[in-house]
Amino acid sequence: MSTPDHDLSNSLRDKFHAVQARIAAACVASGRSAGSVQLLAVSKTFSADNVRQVAACGQRDFGENYIQEGVDKIIALQGGDIQLVWHCIGPIQSNKTKLVAEHFDWAHTVDRLKIAQRLNDQRPAHLAPLNVCLQVNIDGGETKSGIAPVDVLALAAEVVKLPHLVLRGIMTIPDSVESFDAQVAVHAKACALFQEVKATLNLPQFDSLSMGMTGDLEAAVHAGSTMVRVGTAIFGGRTYPA
Repeated sequence: MSTPDHDLSNSLRDKFHAVQARIAAACVASGRSAGSVQLLAVSKTFSADNVRQVAACGQRDFGENYIQEGVDKIIALQGGDIQLVWHCIGPIQSNKTKLVAEHFDWAHTVDRLKIAQRLNDQRPAHLAPLNVCLQVNIDGGETKSGIAPVDVLALAAEVVKLPHLVLRGIMTIPDSVESFDAQVAVHAKACALFQEVKATLNLPQFDSLSMGMTGDLEAAVHAGSTMVRVGTAIFGGRTYPA
C-alpha cells in the first residue's frame, strides 16, 4: 500500500517530468536546441521537503518570492549531498537586501541602483559574486514592478561596475494575454531589449533572459527565453495565508 508521502513524491515527479517535456517540445517547435532553456522551479509556499523531492528528480535551481521563507528553506536544506542554486524572484526592499546578499545565488528583481548597491555592499567576501537580473516592466503594466525599458541600459551600465555582482540578464513578468501570438509579441520585446543591452555593453556574461511561467512558457521559449520560472505546473495550486 502506498503512503501519502509516497503518492506526493510520485505526483511531484510526474508533474516535474511533464514540465520538462513541455520545455523540450517548445524548443523543438521553435527550432532551438535541447537544453537551451533552463527550468527554474518556483517553490514559494511549499515546504523544504517538497523542494527536496523535486531535487531528487534532478532539479537544481529553485526560485523563492518571499525572502524570509526562502532563507528558511535554504538553511533547512544546507549540508546535503545535493547542492541547490537559489534564486530570489520576489520584490527586494531595502531592509531585505542583507538576507538576499548573504543567502541567495541569484536576484532576478533588481530594478533600481540603490538595491544593487546594497546587495553589492552586503555580499559576504567568501561567497562568489551574486548573479543579478534587471526586472523590466516590459509592457508598461500599471501594477507591475520593474524598470521602464527606456531606462534599462543606463541602469545596466551602473550595475556592471559593482564588483560583488555579476549582471546576467533581464527578467520580465508581463500582464497575461490570451493568444499565443500576443504572448510571443510581448516576450519578443524583452528579447530585443536583452540583445540590445548585451551588444551595447559588450557583456559576454549577459546570458540570461528570465521570462515565461506555467501559462506562457511555450510563447516565451519561442521568443527567446533562456530561463522559464514554473511553479504551479510542478508543485500544484497554492494556498496563501489570509
